Amino acid sequence: MSSPDDSSGGPGPFAVPYDREAEQAVLGALLLAPGAVEAVVAVLRSGADFHEPAHQEVYRAALAVHDRPGVRADPLTVAAELGRRGSLARVGGAAYLHALVQAVPTAANAGHYAEKVVETARRRQLIRTLTAGLQRAGMAEVGPEDAAEAVLAELRGLAGDGGERRSLWLGDLVPQFVDELEAGRDPDALDTPWPDLNAVVELKPGQLITVGATTGGGKSLFAMNLVAHVGLRRGRPVLMASLEMGGKELVARLFASEATVPLDRLVRRRVEDADWQRMAEVTGELQRAPVLLDDTPSLSVATLRSRIRWMAAQGRPPALVVVDYLQLLTPERSGRATTRAQEVGEISRGLKLLAGEFGVPVVALAQFNRGAVGRRPLVSDFKESSAIEQDSNVIVLLHRELGEDGADTGPKAGTVEAIVAKNRNGAAGRVVELAFQGHYGRLTSLHA
Repeated sequence: MSSPDDSSGGPGPFAVPYDREAEQAVLGALLLAPGAVEAVVAVLRSGADFHEPAHQEVYRAALAVHDRPGVRADPLTVAAELGRRGSLARVGGAAYLHALVQAVPTAANAGHYAEKVVETARRRQLIRTLTAGLQRAGMAEVGPEDAAEAVLAELRGLAGDGGERRSLWLGDLVPQFVDELEAGRDPDALDTPWPDLNAVVELKPGQLITVGATTGGGKSLFAMNLVAHVGLRRGRPVLMASLEMGGKELVARLFASEATVPLDRLVRRRVEDADWQRMAEVTGELQRAPVLLDDTPSLSVATLRSRIRWMAAQGRPPALVVVDYLQLLTPERSGRATTRAQEVGEISRGLKLLAGEFGVPVVALAQFNRGAVGRRPLVSDFKESSAIEQDSNVIVLLHRELGEDGADTGPKAGTVEAIVAKNRNGAAGRVVELAFQGHYGRLTSLHA
């Protein structure tokens, strides 16, 4: 059932999985019994599942004859079709077609024979995929994370692992949608800690939500408050990828916001007795929170994908992924990007695909250009790439009116405007005002 010769380009060191008898039985059944076609095409993915090129030719010709009204596939009609294509001699002539009919034990088992053909085809593909992975691993221009991710993607496709099986039929989707309308909410969507923002925006699976701000504009506070809300108050697993701050700094911010302890005292490790009491009240909750804080240097989209799979393997697939911030992610070494704008565009697109692949909302923080300082920001202000605007389902722009010296003064001192600049499935242009409590690492609603 195997052959040392792989005419389809398989690797040399392995005996190529190949069941010639099964391939002949499938073709013989097609030439003998017209009813066998339905059983075979329900199993075979394409003619490429046959190992022998001649068998691929016969299969395609038999299907072409079968598709003609009033004509059945048999050795004579298929021989004529192969002759028209100029490939009759290449497959062994009409005599080989008659031999195929003689080789089939019973046409009633056509589906079973086809399953054996597909099994050996998948084994050949597995060998090719793993061999290609070994070759990628030895390529200096391909990072190990990227090489592993490419192999995993091909293996998932080979295994038919598309994640959770979903119905694509309209008839199945309509009642689900009506149930959600009656319930008044999307059960898969996440809310935020800010009721006014929830009235405009929901965090839906598969979406890329980009939150932009200038330096000091509040985007890291936004991220950590969101992580705390989903992880602590909703009890949902969260992956927080931080390239801006280390893990201990993130923990300090969580203690500040949850225990109402001044952030500067936590950063300097100079807490007071009253602070200890408040921290003790939330320590257990923080330790139990299903939140993964990843501050690994040089994080890439491929690394995030690996982290998500690891969390899923632990029984805690993330309900939310937060990235702080997008432009600090390491670009994939694809060789396609030649400019920084193209690199950032590939990162943005990668996050969008990541959200869709795992059915999870991805909240990506992003930095503005220097030109956005001192005025209300625009979606065109994202640093280094316009692709961020194109890839995002939702864009929230954070704006603080700071003086030239960076002081929080003026008529809107102590507030942050959350401008919903893009909302693919809702109203855009809304401005939500939040209270900026940087000393406690918090953004809070002004109208709770």
